Amino acid sequence: MNFASDNITGAAPEILAAIVAGNTGALMPYGNDDVTRAAEAKVARLFEAEADVFFVATGTAANALALSATTPPWGAVFCYGGAHIFDTEAAAPEFFSGGAKLLTLAGENGKIQPDALEAAIADAQIGNVHHVQPACVSITQATETGSVYSLDEIKAISKVCKAHGLILHMDGSRFSNAVAALGCSAAETSWKAGVDVLSFGATKNGALTAEAVVFFDRDLGKDFGFRRKRGGHLFSKMRFLSVQWDAYLSDELWRRNAAHANAMAKRLAGGLRAIKGAAISQTVEANIIFPKLPRAVIDGLKEDGFLFYERGGKDVVRLVCSFATTEQDVDALIEAAANHAGS
Repeated sequence: MNFASDNITGAAPEILAAIVAGNTGALMPYGNDDVTRAAEAKVARLFEAEADVFFVATGTAANALALSATTPPWGAVFCYGGAHIFDTEAAAPEFFSGGAKLLTLAGENGKIQPDALEAAIADAQIGNVHHVQPACVSITQATETGSVYSLDEIKAISKVCKAHGLILHMDGSRFSNAVAALGCSAAETSWKAGVDVLSFGATKNGALTAEAVVFFDRDLGKDFGFRRKRGGHLFSKMRFLSVQWDAYLSDELWRRNAAHANAMAKRLAGGLRAIKGAAISQTVEANIIFPKLPRAVIDGLKEDGFLFYERGGKDVVRLVCSFATTEQDVDALIEAAANHAGS
């Protein structure tokens, strides 16, 4: 059983059915079809906004291309030190922005703090031709550590951004998990909290290949069509991305899948906390947990065939649940861990 990532699953049945249903007839290519236009409008309606929506196939493309629209080549993007855009995207943001620099901030639980951001901006030597100039701030929702920014935390960061004329980007590869955890609307945790552009992910939550860049500040997206084409993500058969989005947003599939994944993570954390020698310091908010386990338990689980990453410190593992994780999967891991711990 695989708890390594929420990318290990197949697609949700509803998504696959939509792809099959969309595989009929002849439609104009490159997004010039009614299916794509309707899906783009459906995404905008979810956010209760007059937003510009662009579909791409990967989260890296969504982040890198979105950031390229927020900063000049001599600009700086502030982000958390463990942000995906900084350490897991092979310099794609730097490449597509033409050389902009990512500047990292310390923080706790995967989050940057307004005071730290304010201090970094103050130290940036604005106007000094020898230094990159602050242009954008990027936050991840839900974060790489499984935490979730509250609405007030996003608003506080946005306030700093607005005071200094910076763009606020949100990496929302697990945006649905965050919305489900907060119990709010998609609008409330994005543009209503001050986000200017969102990388909205669906692939981790049941889609096959479906990500979107959503510009709430529409001026930022005015030339994004060219950026997407240049980046190789203007698909000739765009309808196959579009039908995934239509299905993803139908009947609350996006929220139901995310809520299930979050619930499985809570169930897993609850069971592991009872294991002799185990410790989970974080509050489980989304679908990722980082328990510290006895070495014998880690080794035993691996021998049993469980897959996961050792990440976050000595004897700390990362366990990720998905829309397809079952209670039986979770309980099997808990039982195996208890056996190896001698509980």
